[in-house]
Amino acid sequence: VQLEESGGGLVQSGGSLRLSCAASGTGFSIHRTRWYRQAPGKQRTWVATILDTGTTYYADSVKGRFTISRDNAENTVYLQMNSLKPEDTAVYYCTIDVREGGSYWGQGTQVTVSS
Repeated sequence: VQLEESGGGLVQSGGSLRLSCAASGTGFSIHRTRWYRQAPGKQRTWVATILDTGTTYYADSVKGRFTISRDNAENTVYLQMNSLKPEDTAVYYCTIDVREGGSYWGQGTQVTVSS
């Protein structure tokens, strides 16, 4: 299983970005997908989760601004980020847990929000 994130970039405060996390490979079924982020000099923190049921969860810091969604046919999960703030600047990582056992991480995508 491989994950590839994309969609990061530089945006002004108040702007929007949509991150993608595409899973490839065979013989797996995704149970849970999560987004994390890591700002410079800080620990990696959880951002959002989507389960195979479609249930979603968000960190308080992004609730109401970020939306996690998925395209099952494409094995892709999205993170729509609106009303971005400078404090959202970080490398964003996606991770999946598969029903067959195991977790996988992507390589990360940089999001930079200028003030």
